[in-house]
Amino acid sequence: MMAEMRLHFLGATRTVTGSQYLLETDRARVLVDCGMFQGSPNDVIRNRVPFAYQPGEVDAVLLTHAHLDHCGLIPHLSASGFRKPIYATKGTVDLTRLVLLDSAKLQEEFAQSHQRFAKRNPDRAAVEDEETMAEIAAASKEDPAAATRDAAPSAITELRAPLYTVDDTNAALALFRGIEYGAEVQVAPGITATYLDAGHILGSAIIRVRVMEGDQERTIVFSGDLGRPNSPIIRDPTKVTTADYLLIESTYGGKTHEPQEEAIRLLGEAVKLTGDAKGVLLMPSFAIGRTQEIVYELNRLLSAGTIPHVQLYLDSPMAQKASDVYRAYLDYFDDAARALIASSDSIIDYPDAIVTNGAKESLAIEQAARPLMVVASNGMITGGRIVQHVKALVGDPGMTLLFVGYQGEGTLGAHLQQGAKQVRMDGQDLDVHCQVRSISGFSAHADEPELLAWLGNFTKKPRTTFIVHGDPAAQAAFEPKVRALGFATGVPAWRETVELL
Repeated sequence: MMAEMRLHFLGATRTVTGSQYLLETDRARVLVDCGMFQGSPNDVIRNRVPFAYQPGEVDAVLLTHAHLDHCGLIPHLSASGFRKPIYATKGTVDLTRLVLLDSAKLQEEFAQSHQRFAKRNPDRAAVEDEETMAEIAAASKEDPAAATRDAAPSAITELRAPLYTVDDTNAALALFRGIEYGAEVQVAPGITATYLDAGHILGSAIIRVRVMEGDQERTIVFSGDLGRPNSPIIRDPTKVTTADYLLIESTYGGKTHEPQEEAIRLLGEAVKLTGDAKGVLLMPSFAIGRTQEIVYELNRLLSAGTIPHVQLYLDSPMAQKASDVYRAYLDYFDDAARALIASSDSIIDYPDAIVTNGAKESLAIEQAARPLMVVASNGMITGGRIVQHVKALVGDPGMTLLFVGYQGEGTLGAHLQQGAKQVRMDGQDLDVHCQVRSISGFSAHADEPELLAWLGNFTKKPRTTFIVHGDPAAQAAFEPKVRALGFATGVPAWRETVELL
C-alpha cells in the first residue's frame, strides 16, 4: 500500500515571495525552501508568524537557490530547533552564505537602532510593540493577497527585532551539504532528491523528489525559479518530461519579455542619454544574478563602442562577493560565456567601476561628479542601499530610475513603475520628479511563453500541476493556458494542505 503523502503550501502562494513547501509522508518530513516574504509591509509581517510545524521534526531541507525569498528563513528555522541537513548545489551553498550573513547583519543593525529608539521613547515603543503583535495575529488569519493589493506606496527599512542573528546564521550554515547537479541523493527515509539546472542564477535548481514505498513510487517536481533560454552566463533550464505532481512558478504569467537584443539596446540608450544629459542612471538590482548580468552587458556595450564610458558605482558589497563566487564556478557557465572567458580577463567586470563598501562611501555617491551610473540592491526598493538613493534622488529630474527586474505587487518599486507621483519613505512624503523606465528583457525568470514551452516538454502529464510563486493576476492569466495544454491545475492558498493520492 502506498504511503500517505501530504503537501503543505506555506509560502509563495498567490504571491511571489516566501517560498516554502512541506512534504510529509508517514515516515518523513522534508521542507523544500524556507524563504522570506518580501515586498509590502503586509507580506513582510508574515515572516513573524510562527512556523506551521515543529522545526525539530523536519528531516531535511532542500533549497532551490540562494535568493532571500527562497532561503531567508533558514537561520530562523535552525534557531527554532531544526538540526538536520540542508541540501543545495555547491554554488548555492556559497551564495547562500553571503545572502544569509548579510541578512542577519542588517537585522542586527536595525534591531540595535530600534532598541536605542525604544530607550528614548518607551511609551511610543510600547504602542508599536502592541501594534506589531496585533499585526502578526491578523497576518495569521486575513487574506494576505488582498492586504498587499490595497496597501499604499511605502517602504519600511526598520525591523523591530531580528528574526535571527549572525550567530544563528553561522549555526545554520554548518548544516549545509553541497551536492552536484544530476546526483540522486537520499535525503530522508524513502525520499530521494535530484537537482537539475534551473538556469535562473548560478547554482539554481529544479528539484525532482522521488518518494518510494515498497515497489511503488511517486515523483514531485519543484520548478523553483525557472530561468530563460539563451540568457547570458549560465546554462538554459533543464527539460523535464515526467512527474506525478508538479509545482511551477508563475511570476510572469500573462507577460512576454521583450527580446534580449531589445533589452540590450534599451540599456545602451539609457546610458547614452545619461551621458549626454550629465545625469544619474540608478538601477535597482538584486545582488545575485541580475547585477552580474547587467555588468556583463554594460561591459559588452562599452567594448563594442556602443556606449560612452560613464562612471559606474557598484553599491553592493554583496554583489561583488557574489561575482567572486560566479568566477569560482565556471563549470556552471554556458558554452558562449566560457568562450568569452577564454578570450578576455573577466566578463563580469566593468572598467574602472567603483565598488562602495562602507555606508559613508555609499552616501557620497549622490554628490559625485555626473554623469554616473549606480547599480544598488535590492531590486524592488524594499531594503538595502537603493532605498537611500531613491529617497535622495526621486525628486531630481536629472535622475533616471531604470527597472531591470521584477517588481512585486505592493512594493515601492511597483508603485514607482506604475507612475506614482508621490511616495512615502521612512515617514516622509516625497514628490516624484525623476524619469522612470523599465526593461523586462533582463529578467532571470522565464516569461509566459517560455514557461509554457518548458511545460511542453512533458510527455506524461502530472496528476496535478500546482501554480505557485506568482501574484494573483499573473496566476489568473497563466492557469487557463496551462489547462489548455492538457494539464490538470490547482492554485493553492497560503497554508493549504493537499493530499497527494
